[in-house]
Amino acid sequence: MQEGLGEVQEMIDICEFAVGQSRLLNGATMHSERPYHRMYDQYHPIGIVGIITSFNFPVAVWGWNAMLAAIAGDVVIWKPSSKTPLCAIAVQKIISEALRKNDVPEGVFNMIIAKSSTLGDNFAADKRIPLISVTGSTEVGKRVASIVGKRLGKTILELGGNNAVIISQFANLDMTLQSVVFGAVGTCGQRCTSTRRLIIHESVFETVKEHLISTYQNVSARIGDPLVQETLIGPLVDETAVNNFVSAIAEVQKEGGKLIFGGTVLKREKLPSANYVIPAIIEAENHYKMVQKETFAPIVYMIKYSTIEEAISLNNNVPQGLSSCIFTENLIEAEKFLSETGSDCGIANVNLGTSGAEIGGAFGGEKDTGGGRESGSDAWKAYMRRQTNTINFSGQTALAQGITFDF
Repeated sequence: MQEGLGEVQEMIDICEFAVGQSRLLNGATMHSERPYHRMYDQYHPIGIVGIITSFNFPVAVWGWNAMLAAIAGDVVIWKPSSKTPLCAIAVQKIISEALRKNDVPEGVFNMIIAKSSTLGDNFAADKRIPLISVTGSTEVGKRVASIVGKRLGKTILELGGNNAVIISQFANLDMTLQSVVFGAVGTCGQRCTSTRRLIIHESVFETVKEHLISTYQNVSARIGDPLVQETLIGPLVDETAVNNFVSAIAEVQKEGGKLIFGGTVLKREKLPSANYVIPAIIEAENHYKMVQKETFAPIVYMIKYSTIEEAISLNNNVPQGLSSCIFTENLIEAEKFLSETGSDCGIANVNLGTSGAEIGGAFGGEKDTGGGRESGSDAWKAYMRRQTNTINFSGQTALAQGITFDF
């Protein structure tokens, strides 16, 4: 319930952010090398923006994209996840009423609910849509990007994450554990920014493990109906997600991983569905095949390190590059983590978890995460086409680079 309310608030926040951003679609003015010339950048609407969203944030991610597209002068076609159509319908009804009250054509915001077999490759291939923004798995993103790329269209790709928390011997462990547990089990591990790996200094490894198991025991007692206020952990989205959870735990144990807590499916009994699991803690090595993958479920891997350089290397040594953080009160460690030789992720935090980004900053990652940016900062530029303009008010022809072309 709390996370659902938070997501709706995030959608409200991005609407308010966009209203202010609409007055700040700024271009740069440059000095021309030619006398009595003026040169500057400006931005124009790109046209139609296709938005494909995932089930785990069925309204906020639409807001990140649609609100920025709207202030850019674009119209949007939204394809929400077919697993969460009711959220999309509710949002579309709200926005349609807002358009009607303000005499804005209803076609500014459009929505089509369909499975990917009906609206999928054909949507990505449509040349009338210059920009497609996709939130989903790395596999889905690669497929969409290849289709859009063939027609030289543009994409914003918000794909998988394999997010790590470095826990230093200089960390405030009480604060660290609170952030780690929410990052790992919040949304039942179904965020692209969920904490997947804990890279823990060898001197505090056993202490962190002991406290983590104790905390997991407490939060696992509050698994249940997500509409009940006291619930902390709800269900996985469907049976396939449960099977992936079980399979990943079995596979990592075959590689040498040690299951130290949870990892079981709860019997239905009084639960609303059969999709409830007990979050898993597993001691593992970073190079394990399953650790290198993103399993969209509440599994967290504990990994030891001895030096800060080793910790940063472990953080970076996965295919994905979305969110990362370090918990430390050592300034040198923090600065190394944020430096050009530090985290290679699009999001890097100090004493703050991997999950729960603010809308004021640009959101996105690198490597197999896709490389696009949404939400705040200057992410609005992706929804517009850039144009460089030069005005000659000298009354004479002047070629760049001093070229003469007399005839």
